[in-house]
Amino acid sequence: MQANAYLTFNGRCEAAFKFYEQHLGGKIVAMMNHEGLPPEDKAQLPPEMLNAILHARLDLGSTVIMGSDAFAGRYEKPQGFSVSLLVDTPEEAERVFGALSENGSVLMPIEETFWAIRFGMVTDQFGIPWMVNCEKSLG
Repeated sequence: MQANAYLTFNGRCEAAFKFYEQHLGGKIVAMMNHEGLPPEDKAQLPPEMLNAILHARLDLGSTVIMGSDAFAGRYEKPQGFSVSLLVDTPEEAERVFGALSENGSVLMPIEETFWAIRFGMVTDQFGIPWMVNCEKSLG
């Protein structure tokens, strides 16, 4: 069994996934919009939804992040969770945190903590909350 994050966006899923692919080092393996639906399903959609992302998938190491644009008028701001990234080096933590902070909102600056060489919390420019963690040795 594997648990993965599924993120919902307010019309910016495509831009977010391209940003994540570039800055997190993943690979987009699926990105489809509503335009590709069968005609009978597409006919039921408001025209502004045709270019909205129906489903996206980013392979990120051994994990997956998936997402879509919310249906028109049904977007809700993400709350009550963060996507947690575990990175191997403090340099990688600084780089990733810096990228996610670009036009975002830093909740906790990246710094050393009692459990981590580097840890920080940020909400990115797409409204997604992240935690970047480079743990200290647990031994």
